[in-house]
Amino acid sequence: RSSSNNNSSNNKRQKMTTTIPANPRIIALFDVDGTLTIPRGEVTPDMMSFLKSLSEKITVGIVGGSDLPKQEEQLGAGIAKIFPYNFSQNGLVAYKNGELLEVQTLSNFLGEDNVKRIVNWVMRYLADLDIPVKRGTFIEFRSGMLNISPIGRNCSREERNDYEKFDLEHNIRKNMVDAMRKEFAELNLTYSIGGQISFDVFPEGWDKTYCLKFLEESDFDEIHFFGDKTFEGGNDYEIFTHPRTIGHTVTSPDDTREQCTKLFMM
Repeated sequence: RSSSNNNSSNNKRQKMTTTIPANPRIIALFDVDGTLTIPRGEVTPDMMSFLKSLSEKITVGIVGGSDLPKQEEQLGAGIAKIFPYNFSQNGLVAYKNGELLEVQTLSNFLGEDNVKRIVNWVMRYLADLDIPVKRGTFIEFRSGMLNISPIGRNCSREERNDYEKFDLEHNIRKNMVDAMRKEFAELNLTYSIGGQISFDVFPEGWDKTYCLKFLEESDFDEIHFFGDKTFEGGNDYEIFTHPRTIGHTVTSPDDTREQCTKLFMM
């Protein structure tokens, strides 16, 4: 992507919303990809402006699977300090009112020997996998998960779109996940197929529900969650179906804005 993008939300460090919302005991948590932005795209100034308006009505939080630098690429510099709650890597990196609450890491939790075992197995599996196109960055080690992409994360947008169709037709990611479940059964890992080209691997309970531990039950009457991958196996499913949340499935950033307007802005 061109670094000369003029999107002001990404090039200027934004200011934190300091207004106390009219209904602070209602919180809306938003997924990023497909919910606030197009997949791997940047937030529009209109969408960011809408979120700031919404934060005058209710408490707003962001919960994304990507790490904070990627979240900043999509939502703008300093996004962790814009809204009262910000969770990257599903909440393994958690901010409240701009202050860092906690950082948890995969290598500490699993141990380096198990991380190596998984990485070695994945490289062998992908080496033998026949798909039309392979690029680079097949395994991305994040502090809270492994992101595995059979085509490789640095494919072009066109290759990404083509791969998604191929993957849906041939179950490439689904079959790989099934094989990993058998191979690493004793590690109690969760596999989450999200986005167009990859899937995440992380310890059980490290899905988006992890962020809920930072939201005290006594502080909120309603916790709404908005996401696009809310189907079983999608990376929004666990938080979408959690007993503490009211889940909303969205199809695009425009749909997110429309649903929120009806729910909170009327």
